[in-house]
Amino acid sequence: MRSTMAVNTKLISLLFLLATVSSVFSSSFSDSDSDSDLINELVSLRSNSESGVIHLDDHGISKFLTSASTPRPYSILVFFDATQLHSKNELRLQELRREFGIVSASFLANNNNNGSNRNKLFFCEIEFSQAQSSFQLFGVNALPHIRLVSPLISNLRDESGQMDQSDYSRLAESMAEFVEQRTKLTVGPIQRPPLLSKPQIGIIVALIVISTPFIIKRILKGETLIHDRRLWLSGAIFVYFFSVAGTMHNIIRKMPMFIQDRNDPNKLVFFYQGSGMQLGAEGFAVGFLYTVVGLLLAFVTNVLVRVKNLNAQRLIMLLALFVSFWAVKKVVYLDNWKTGYGIHPYWPSSWR
Repeated sequence: MRSTMAVNTKLISLLFLLATVSSVFSSSFSDSDSDSDLINELVSLRSNSESGVIHLDDHGISKFLTSASTPRPYSILVFFDATQLHSKNELRLQELRREFGIVSASFLANNNNNGSNRNKLFFCEIEFSQAQSSFQLFGVNALPHIRLVSPLISNLRDESGQMDQSDYSRLAESMAEFVEQRTKLTVGPIQRPPLLSKPQIGIIVALIVISTPFIIKRILKGETLIHDRRLWLSGAIFVYFFSVAGTMHNIIRKMPMFIQDRNDPNKLVFFYQGSGMQLGAEGFAVGFLYTVVGLLLAFVTNVLVRVKNLNAQRLIMLLALFVSFWAVKKVVYLDNWKTGYGIHPYWPSSWR
């Protein structure tokens, strides 16, 4: 009797062990199947988008983020948009959304032969009117806002993946750097669409060919704008202004004219304190001051010397010196404020 009970006990223990193991395996397989289904659905949604950016609503956020168990097999970079704010040009939502799409398309194009990396990161957007609950879920109350949700994040209010304003100051390039730094995935070189399509290039070439004989005729007669001194003078001032304003720096680095204040989203920052970045408005202000000094110097050396009235010469000379001194003082003050390095005058010892 005792032996029979012992056998039954061992049999029950064995059956319980088998049931436990089978449940563990079945749950793991079901989880992997669920993850695979989510990835396949995201890939399908991405394929329907021209730039690869997936449009999500509250249901999509719930399905792919809140309801999916962590760690998720993918990361999601979310762009928060609001159509009603597109009219506010200072927010640059449409421009940032376009650059966001360029990063997405570049990531897909550069990882075309690497399917595993392509499916580890998905670019998504949510629009406020269609996903107000998701905005509250993320705790987003100001735009522009871009956030990376990594596989381990379960609390969507976690702002560790938020893209700072400096991370999209250079638009697509700085966004790509943020993605590569946070996800350890390679975005690759940014692939921008051409400025002109092939039909547009064909039309321009045809117009050039047709107008070439007429242009040559006017050049030979000296009746073109390139024979006008005022054009060359204006061009010289234009080149001087944009060179001293650091315009090439702004174009190469794609610096904005201004940025939004971090502490007060309703305020705009035109002058950035720090030597690491120069805003467009800041460069134009310095360029204007330099141009004023340059024009005054040209006026004094080429026009004022021809004035016969000595009193008028002296008065205008003093006024030009005062304005030039004021402009240079403003530039020096701005440089000191930005970099922290002071510039002090050194007088000759005989003047002391």
